[in-house]
Amino acid sequence: MKKEQKDFSYFQLKLREHIDSSFPDRSNDTKFIEQRARWAANAYEGAFRSGNPIPECEEIANSILFEGLHFSKFDSLFDVLTYEFADLFFEFEHRDFALKILPECQEVFAKYDLVDDFAYTTEYDFLYTELTGFIAIWIENNGIR
Repeated sequence: MKKEQKDFSYFQLKLREHIDSSFPDRSNDTKFIEQRARWAANAYEGAFRSGNPIPECEEIANSILFEGLHFSKFDSLFDVLTYEFADLFFEFEHRDFALKILPECQEVFAKYDLVDDFAYTTEYDFLYTELTGFIAIWIENNGIR
């Protein structure tokens, strides 16, 4: 069996892309990114040496790499802005506004148990509705610029 090379830099890049996309507020946390990438690379190597097939090695490494990083507050805000406030923003402005308002929404998020599969629960609908209302009030009071 030929080894499919998956080293630290592979997992570091993979995690960085995910964080930049869904957790941009954590993009500068290089210590976290490097530590997780190292753990994932070690898990992959250990699983491979134990004789696991490559897809299973990848699955094991990914479970470590992305633990706690499946539900994204930023992605939720982005979705609300995209679907509920599309008429207020140009498409390229959603990301910047989501980053701007993310710290303001922490009180809303704090009401929910935001586990990895939260987006697939009925509670997510409540969060979505509450975020929509919060953003509408915030924009009314502060404007969008």
